[in-house]
Amino acid sequence: MAEAAEKETRSSEESTDESEEDESEEEPKLKYERLSNGVTEILQKDAASCMTVHEKFLALGTHYGKVYLLDVQGNITQKFDVSPVKINQISLDESGEHMGVCSEDGKLLLYERGWMNRWKPSVLHEGEGNIRNVKWRGHLIAWANNMGVKILDMISKQRITNVPRDDISLRPDMYPCSLCWKDNLTLIIGWGNSVKICSVKERHASEMRDLPNRYVEIVFQFDTEFYISGLAPLCDQLVILSYVKEISEKTEVECCARPRLDIVQPLSESCEEISSDALTVRGFQENECRDYHLEYSEGESLFYIISPRDVVIAKERDQDDHIDWLLEKKKYEEALMAAEISQKTIKKHKILDIGLAYINHLVEKGEHDLAARKCQKILGKNTELWEFEVYKFKEIGQLKAISRYLPRRDPVLKPLIYEMVLHEFLESDYEGFATLIKEWPGDLYNNTIIVQAVVDHLKKDPQNRTLLRTLAELYTYDQRYGRALEIYLTLRHKDVFQLIHKHNLFSSIKDKIVLLMDFDSEKAVDMLLDNEDKISIDRVVEELENRPELQHVYLHKLFKRDHHKGQKYHEKQISLYAEYDRPNLLPFLRDSTHCPLEKALEICQQRNFVEETVYLLSRMGNSRSALKMIMEELQDVDKAIEFAKEQDDGELWEDLILYSIDKPPFITGLLNNIGTHVDPILLIHRIKEGMEIPNLRDSLVKILQDYNLQILLREGCKKILVADSLSLLKKMHRTQMKGVLVDEENICESCLSPVLPSDASKSFNVVVFHCRHMFHKECLPVSNTVSSVQFCNICSAKHRGPGSAVLEMKK
Repeated sequence: MAEAAEKETRSSEESTDESEEDESEEEPKLKYERLSNGVTEILQKDAASCMTVHEKFLALGTHYGKVYLLDVQGNITQKFDVSPVKINQISLDESGEHMGVCSEDGKLLLYERGWMNRWKPSVLHEGEGNIRNVKWRGHLIAWANNMGVKILDMISKQRITNVPRDDISLRPDMYPCSLCWKDNLTLIIGWGNSVKICSVKERHASEMRDLPNRYVEIVFQFDTEFYISGLAPLCDQLVILSYVKEISEKTEVECCARPRLDIVQPLSESCEEISSDALTVRGFQENECRDYHLEYSEGESLFYIISPRDVVIAKERDQDDHIDWLLEKKKYEEALMAAEISQKTIKKHKILDIGLAYINHLVEKGEHDLAARKCQKILGKNTELWEFEVYKFKEIGQLKAISRYLPRRDPVLKPLIYEMVLHEFLESDYEGFATLIKEWPGDLYNNTIIVQAVVDHLKKDPQNRTLLRTLAELYTYDQRYGRALEIYLTLRHKDVFQLIHKHNLFSSIKDKIVLLMDFDSEKAVDMLLDNEDKISIDRVVEELENRPELQHVYLHKLFKRDHHKGQKYHEKQISLYAEYDRPNLLPFLRDSTHCPLEKALEICQQRNFVEETVYLLSRMGNSRSALKMIMEELQDVDKAIEFAKEQDDGELWEDLILYSIDKPPFITGLLNNIGTHVDPILLIHRIKEGMEIPNLRDSLVKILQDYNLQILLREGCKKILVADSLSLLKKMHRTQMKGVLVDEENICESCLSPVLPSDASKSFNVVVFHCRHMFHKECLPVSNTVSSVQFCNICSAKHRGPGSAVLEMKK
């Protein structure tokens, strides 16, 4: 019943034949339902005229002068025959023990609850015409008649003020006053289309005289567009029940429209509308402004709209209602967020249900990827829901969309689910299939089934690299590393070395060394050398016997790491260097101590490797042959001179001069370079008369310059040596002139007793040498030399030196 009433009274001005909802419609602030049960029974025989609300019960007044007490569900608990005429208003104090009732007969009655729950009536006010409204708050009672609003202080029994009505053109019986207390001292008055907010204040003692101790000040006042039928506070806002008239489109005659319930924000001289709802109440077409009333329950923010044939309750919408509205507007993302934020307070909705509805909505819109992504958050660890959603995606041909978001750990779905997705990719997208195999742990699915499926596809396309690579990964998951390695080597895949290291497959590659070297010789050699304990040097060399160029790469890298490990292959390496890597032959010959020189010389001579032959001849002690080869084969005087300098052999210089004496260019080279090793005069004397020497003048000038430079260097060195000697002598002198510490721990080096006497008053004489040896004066032997200088017996007995005496202490 409540739900039906809510639908009937919900604000809705759009035509019933509209099929599309207005997306820009704002969310309503209130929701509505009818108060039924006993109220329905009353209104079948009578008409409601007013109501008051207490936290424990309700009091309903009727046109026949009766007051019914109802519980909060609307069930009748008591009935009073108050007056033969219409009840205008009922008001209760906070305790619920006092009830003020006003009716058309002009009396304000006070009902007081007594013994046995009986109510005793008494007259509070009469004689000023009909009392249209009454409201009780704390010690203050406010009531309205045709003239204005009065406020009575129940403690002092004084009337505080009279607020006259403004618009006297309106009939007070047709447009009665509406009253409500916002708090114990703030009264809100609505009359016609005017709203006044009044504050009850204490009067200063100096102003008292014969005036009441309180007065009323109007703090806000504004007008509305419609006639006011009721007022109620809502925090710092105001709820207004308005009576509306409109022109009928059919008859063009003014008629009564549905009443409106507005929430407004009072301002100093106006108000701001927050929300506005048009209410469908029974018989609204026949009602006048005086037929509507608005009551409220403070604790629960409940608002009661009373009309002759209906009582409707308006409630503030809670989070469940907010979520309902969001779902109705298909704002699933916001509904899900709202449910998550207030999951402890919502009662009607479940986060999972909203999430599932959201997923379905996205699927219906065709946003399959977004729907699949939301599954991760919404489905969480619920495997049954995950599997249900996967099958749903399969039905619409969108398994690929959900594949990226399937759980892989905690939870794990049935293997069939993952296999189903893999088969889908295998049929249409090899790259996508390969990506899933790489990303998914191998234990999610039956590896054997997937391997067989890949093998079947390879029968149709044997050279497909994507499928081969994926099959290798599947073999790796299944620990069939040998098969995986074969595929990787066939594909020349970069992961082959990582696979070997990770799974220690060195036993599997002993017969695949050539393949590895062909793929990446650098990485292969590094791996083989790093794991000599698993694949020996001899095995590698043997495997590479038919590929000498690869054998050379391996042995060369081995030699770079350690000159001695592969010494048994150094003879073989001579030929390998000569054939494949001549630039590194000479460095090899220089660094190897295990290379057979005769064999190396033979190979180098056969290939006419002059530089290498020269080096070998020199190393074998045949320097003259080496020099001759440089002069004859290379004809490079600079290299010959450099060679002679390295050997530092006078006979070689003689041979070089003899060979060069009839070759002017060689003579020029010798003159320019041998000045520091051989006397240039010896060469100049051997030059034949009349021989034309290129650049002879320059060469002679250079010889003289070199000579002068040598002289300058010698003189400079001499000056430096003299200066250094003098500096060191001065430093030694300063050091020797410094004082020497003598204390009771020092002993005489001759008698081995302390040098200082135990009795400090006795005289003593101590000699201390620069060598820090100390003697009593009397313990030193008498010097037999002409000089009076004494020397340390320990350090120097005959010559002056560091032991010369530096200090003689007497006392």
